Amino acid sequence: MKFFEQSIKGLYLIEPDTFIDERGAFRRSLCLDELKTAGIDFTICQGNISENFSQYTMRGFHFQKEPSAEAKILTPVTGSLHNVVIDLRKNSETFLKWIALEVSSVKRDSLLVPAGCANAFLTMDTSTIVHYYMGDFFRAATYSGFRFNDPYFNIPWPVQPAVISERDKTFPDFKLDQL
Repeated sequence: MKFFEQSIKGLYLIEPDTFIDERGAFRRSLCLDELKTAGIDFTICQGNISENFSQYTMRGFHFQKEPSAEAKILTPVTGSLHNVVIDLRKNSETFLKWIALEVSSVKRDSLLVPAGCANAFLTMDTSTIVHYYMGDFFRAATYSGFRFNDPYFNIPWPVQPAVISERDKTFPDFKLDQL
């Protein structure tokens, strides 16, 4: 596995070593030893699967407030994502900065989103399935979010979402005091 740290500290694009032969392809989706060798501390508490039936399905922005430490590794099993991560860690050099990345099942890459960052994605294909390894257990009391089109960040999405949950549509405006 190859780990490429992005402009937000702790945010990694992960490229697997893929073995292809006449049977198909094989790759490791997670290796705690390889993460540790790369200097990345990641604990697995649960795995989640997001099944998105329609192209341009929006999920997010979601994040967990302290004391949760919900880092996550997202891997598109099918389809592709336009994924945006925003650093909400007050002591970070990139506090309130964001980055957009494309991850896809064709490229077989994954994204490690550090705890303390908000994440949102827009599916770019129909039938996009995303597998998550979660670094903490879900705790409803620490769960929070804001809209994908929040004016505070003014994120330029490639297209308008076609499908979005009522909850994600109606999150309140982002405010620093919600952190």
